[in-house]
Amino acid sequence: MSGEFDLIARYFVPLTAGAPGTFGLKNDAALLPDTDGRSVVVTADCLVSGVHFRPEDPPELVAKKALRVNLSDLAAMGAKPMGYLMTLALPKGGALPKDGALPKDGALPKDGALPKDGSEDWLCRFCEGLAEDQARFGISLLGGDTVSTPGPLVITITAMGTTPQGRALARGTARAGDLIFVSGSLGDGALGLRVFRGEVPELSDTAAAYLRDRYLLPQPRTALGERLLNDDLAHSAMDISDGLVADLGHIAEASGLGAEISVADLPLSSAAAAILETAPGMGAAVLGGGDDYELMFTLAPDRRAEVAQLALDLDLPLTCIGRMLEGAGVRVLAPDGSEVKVVSPGWNHMA
Repeated sequence: MSGEFDLIARYFVPLTAGAPGTFGLKNDAALLPDTDGRSVVVTADCLVSGVHFRPEDPPELVAKKALRVNLSDLAAMGAKPMGYLMTLALPKGGALPKDGALPKDGALPKDGALPKDGSEDWLCRFCEGLAEDQARFGISLLGGDTVSTPGPLVITITAMGTTPQGRALARGTARAGDLIFVSGSLGDGALGLRVFRGEVPELSDTAAAYLRDRYLLPQPRTALGERLLNDDLAHSAMDISDGLVADLGHIAEASGLGAEISVADLPLSSAAAAILETAPGMGAAVLGGGDDYELMFTLAPDRRAEVAQLALDLDLPLTCIGRMLEGAGVRVLAPDGSEVKVVSPGWNHMA
């Protein structure tokens, strides 16, 4: 076998366990299982080294982040994850020996070192991360491709999930008067990146570790998304990946509405709150930093009590931060009622 197929057999075929129709990755595509009257939802995200993750990030966490940002998109549509496809563009001469040879006994370095040129150790740890998250979220690898590139490492994942036939949450179906809710806390991922960059002084070790972890390891709210759809609770939803204001703007524009949120109502972790207490200017990270991967959803005001019960059921904070309005645009209000000007509303993928 060539180096590519040996690589697939050793590292990726084991990840297809539990997924009938993958043919041991020996066919050109997977046969999706009977969905029993359910619709299939498909999403894809591409992560580029040096853009979407740091080259020095642990490979197992890079793998999990690549997978989880896709699961977050499925959650935003209320879909139950079922599997994924993956394409790796590996730097030339970096990921595998040039002759394609692999150790016959499978013995790979375990010292945690991350060689600058990439190695099988990196790939082994990358796949370990995928395997752990596959077990966590009940999914399997369904297929994909590996290529070489003269540029940086590129990871593209296409994730699939199912919803009840013909139903899914959408961003363009909010209604005027809807309350706007978000899950979890905001700004932690963006602040975590700033911690890595040394831009956040005087932070406790515990708070710094928490924020770094939130940047490295998103928490896709899959259970929440499924409940919002299955309980017919939310009018609209999307995940917050590009920044709160930017993504709320997407809901507003798609729905032909405006929106208003209050800074005083934004849910913050204790670590983020500590930073904003001493460096209020970091508030821009909460409003537009991106990398939250929390769910934002809108619903009728008379269903607010159901959200409170859902938060208890899932052990997940769900916070009302504003409401949808007639008109256009997103207004951000300071605690004194004045309007906050958001200079950079969110992440630009093409910048």
